[in-house]
Amino acid sequence: MAIQLYNTLSRKKETFEPIEPGKIKMYVCGPTVYNYIHIGNARPAVVFDMVRRYFEYRGYDVQYVSNFTDVDDKIIKAAEEIGGDVMEIAERFIDAYHEDTAALGVKKADLHPRVTDTMDDIITFINKLVEKGYAYESQGDVYFRTRRFDGYGKLSHQSIDDLQAGARVDVGDKKEDPLDFVLWKTAKPGEISWTSPWGEGRPGWHIECSAMVKKYLGDTIDIHAGGQDLSFPHHENEIAQSEALNEKPMANYWIHNGYINIDNEKMSKSLGNFILVHDIIRTFDPEVVRFFIVNAHYRSPINFSDEQLHTAAASLERIKTTYQNVQHRLDTAVDLGLQTEKWERVITEHESRFTEAMDDDLNSANAVAVLFDLVRQANLYLQEKQTDTSVLKAFLQQFDDMGYVLGMQLSTAEELLDEEVEALIEEREQARENRDFARADEIRDELKEKHILLEDTPQGTRWKRGDA
Repeated sequence: MAIQLYNTLSRKKETFEPIEPGKIKMYVCGPTVYNYIHIGNARPAVVFDMVRRYFEYRGYDVQYVSNFTDVDDKIIKAAEEIGGDVMEIAERFIDAYHEDTAALGVKKADLHPRVTDTMDDIITFINKLVEKGYAYESQGDVYFRTRRFDGYGKLSHQSIDDLQAGARVDVGDKKEDPLDFVLWKTAKPGEISWTSPWGEGRPGWHIECSAMVKKYLGDTIDIHAGGQDLSFPHHENEIAQSEALNEKPMANYWIHNGYINIDNEKMSKSLGNFILVHDIIRTFDPEVVRFFIVNAHYRSPINFSDEQLHTAAASLERIKTTYQNVQHRLDTAVDLGLQTEKWERVITEHESRFTEAMDDDLNSANAVAVLFDLVRQANLYLQEKQTDTSVLKAFLQQFDDMGYVLGMQLSTAEELLDEEVEALIEEREQARENRDFARADEIRDELKEKHILLEDTPQGTRWKRGDA
């Protein structure tokens, strides 16, 4: 089955066809770095990391670019409130972004361009729009002539008349038309600025991504992605700028993830219900937060709450426990040469179902359901009196493949090896002989946290992997 993607531009699922066979150029709008990211920012980071992983799983070479907006009104305001240089504030929260997203299992992009490193390209882009008559200078600002671009509104599916009805012109407005949007802004006294043909200033938000896409990926890319809130006006304006200049489609597929609600209320500053990832992962394992995000279709709204995270934690633990039990059985199993066609067929069927789910507009919710069914089948197999190494390895490989796509690290370097468990049990026995029962209990609890259960019997202490 070919991969089907829901294209916001056409509002329907389309068969994915890359511009160049086997290769994908993908751009994801990154954060404005003036604070730690909140859970709403985390969703596109996780979702599109999963999309990237799935394309890689399917054999594509993915060129993945995600930017940092490192100069903006919000950053300038944060510098004033916190104290410090604008660039220092940006650098601080870029580092924080990498730290938080790494905890969520998000791989770094192939390139993380910054606005401040792309300034010459942005100025050149704007200048060419002016030369083509799509933009004009007004008292040091530069604006895009929205009506000049015939396709404006095609992404958000709004007519120019509807947009006109909602627009207004303020007294002293520099625009020719209320629909025009800014490409270059005159710097206020004391603000960070760059020299341009129109005077000292800095770029508007929308032009930055257009310039970075063109510079790093080309005039037309395969996939442009971001949060649903970016479809208008940000992505709409990107299309207008880029296609006006390049006279080519900016992207063939536009993908947007849905919103996150907080305790059944839309996340908003006015409600004060923004929750920072930096704070969440102090209480919850970041793997749980990621699993919560991927355990829903990327276009569906999802409700964030502690209760939902506790549910996600229990589900993830179930998967990991089964994986560890299969691994433990493999550590002690031998190649029996058994008839394994039935179980190999079961595993292959689950691989096909997983791919089918992800091919259908990256339906990770259905893919997770397949993974849970694989867990059930693995547990059934472990109940058999005899198991074969080839089947156990096939189960583990399938878990690893699904885990890679979803961003779940099922096999951890921290897992205790059998000899490490035996050494701790021996230490515990010595502690009991020395009547150091506190240390003995401490070792039991330490092993329990790593899903190693002890049973004291007349014949000695036995252990197994699992949960109490």
